[in-house]
Amino acid sequence: MEDSKKAQVIVIGNAKGGSGKSTTAMHLAVALMELGHTVATVDLDVRQGSLSRFIENRRAFAHRQSLELPIPEHTGLAPDSYGNKSAGRVEQERLGDLIARLGPVMDVIVIDTPGSDTMLSRVGHTWADVLVTPLNDSFLDLDVLARIDGETLHIAGPSQYAEMIWDQRKKRVQLGLPAIDWIVMRNRLSNLNARNKHVMADILGDLSGRIGFRLAPGFGERVVFRELFLKGLTVMDLGSVAGESRLTLSHVAARQEVRALVAALNVLPPVVLPSNVPPLATVLATE
Repeated sequence: MEDSKKAQVIVIGNAKGGSGKSTTAMHLAVALMELGHTVATVDLDVRQGSLSRFIENRRAFAHRQSLELPIPEHTGLAPDSYGNKSAGRVEQERLGDLIARLGPVMDVIVIDTPGSDTMLSRVGHTWADVLVTPLNDSFLDLDVLARIDGETLHIAGPSQYAEMIWDQRKKRVQLGLPAIDWIVMRNRLSNLNARNKHVMADILGDLSGRIGFRLAPGFGERVVFRELFLKGLTVMDLGSVAGESRLTLSHVAARQEVRALVAALNVLPPVVLPSNVPPLATVLATE
């Protein structure tokens, strides 16, 4: 049997809400499409539905303005259960079937996950070739990665989320699949040269070696990232869309931030899997 093409799967994950996952997912999808990649998006957080609404807004805006905007093939996948093991296997199979369908025809699949620990979120993380964790630049959000001693600022231990990622990594190793490339991006960075900013950088630098992630450039605290949601636009569209043609220095800087993140992902041509590697969903369903 011949080897088969497999799209690179980029999962946007963080166990805490409000970290900018959907904004990151949408900007990555559009930026990758502008580079010539075929991209599909999957929303595993359909209750909140931020990514799905982002794409709906984009379709509506493109229709109203008669524009040809790059829009990824999108699917929202709802959970089937609340902790029921057998129903959890159904979720695994549904996501596995979706990725099996998209893998041969797409270059990249971007998956947006819920800001909570659900079965569907865990399965989504297991599929990650690249895991991107947006992290707001605060000690409150740092808690999603590790427990920090308030007196000494020493790392007391990994968080439940970090341990969950370790579990998903082990499952991929058991399957003979490439290791998850885990990337943490510092999000909503302030322009102020504050002490907190430097302390965060030091702790994350130490933590990256301990729990196995690498740091990538993130997005600054810019109003433009929030303003464009209702039109379904990204900063990559600014300058080419009617009514959005005036570029400010902040807009240019925002576009550079997105490009820097894309460059850090090292998106490669689609992976070719040996035919003897079992489907991930099949292995998960037998656990």
